[in-house]
Amino acid sequence: MLAEIKNTSDFSSIVGLIKDAQYKSYQFVNATLVQLYYQIGKTVFDKISSGSWGDSVVKNLAQHIDNELPTLKGFNVRGLYRMKQFYETYYQSKIVSTVLTQISWSQHLALLSKTKTIEEKEFYITLVVNDKLSVRELERQIDSCYYERSNHKNLIVSSLLTQLETKYFKDKYVLEFLNLPEKFSEKDLQKGIIENLKSFILEFGKGFAFVGNEYRIQVGNHDYYLDLLFYHRDLNCLVMIELKTEEFKPEFMGKMNFYLEALDRNVKKENENQSIGILLCKGKDTEVVEFAMARNTSPMMISEYETKLIDKKILLQKLHEFSELAKQELNQ
Repeated sequence: MLAEIKNTSDFSSIVGLIKDAQYKSYQFVNATLVQLYYQIGKTVFDKISSGSWGDSVVKNLAQHIDNELPTLKGFNVRGLYRMKQFYETYYQSKIVSTVLTQISWSQHLALLSKTKTIEEKEFYITLVVNDKLSVRELERQIDSCYYERSNHKNLIVSSLLTQLETKYFKDKYVLEFLNLPEKFSEKDLQKGIIENLKSFILEFGKGFAFVGNEYRIQVGNHDYYLDLLFYHRDLNCLVMIELKTEEFKPEFMGKMNFYLEALDRNVKKENENQSIGILLCKGKDTEVVEFAMARNTSPMMISEYETKLIDKKILLQKLHEFSELAKQELNQ
């Protein structure tokens, strides 16, 4: 009788091989389908553009496919026109076909229906590929204007923050996934973030690794506690986030500078870059922020957050107003 096997490490490695093969199979099938839809879209586009086909021919094609392959889904008239739109959208784009096949058809459909410009589509395709977003996560990022917020940079930041560093942060963050009540405390905000850490990091962007909340630092004989502490892999530095349930006030800066100095002296390793601070406030007055940051001595950014998913038109209008205000200040 064979002895009972207690060490299952060999079993786990085999399960890992199976999962890897399943993932590769999915990627291959998805790439094949996306290429197929692109080629069908090209055919329909070319025929309609040349005047060879009209709506009636497309309807006949959909009916013919259904007769020949009745178990197939997605090849009705609407689906065929979606394939045409897919080809028409990307055939002149700089983005290569191999990148298009790295995201699912469902994600492509979301991009076709929810985004307008080719630049926006290419941005989200890259985001999906790099961050491995699901369809639901992609739609949430589109609805929260992730593209617009990533391209709208707050021009009033510490001069110690380089252009490379500021590209990783946004002027406004949308935290509707926290499901906070109308009135909430900083403790509620922190607790909501910890309980939804994956969504929070997804909103902040790729590269953040969670270190801790209420992170203790000691200065002299006193203990102090940072709201949130992250490590950014690309920037090779600690990133502390202080949470406020009110509009930005200049006095917040002194506390932030103190914490950043303590991090750099007592926590930062020799091979790491200078720590960065993000003050996340419920709102901010741009002129007050400008005055407060003018003589700031630490790499820091003042950002604001929303706890409700804002109507996209309203958010875009607000971002446009901020951009115009920033341009006026630069021209003065």
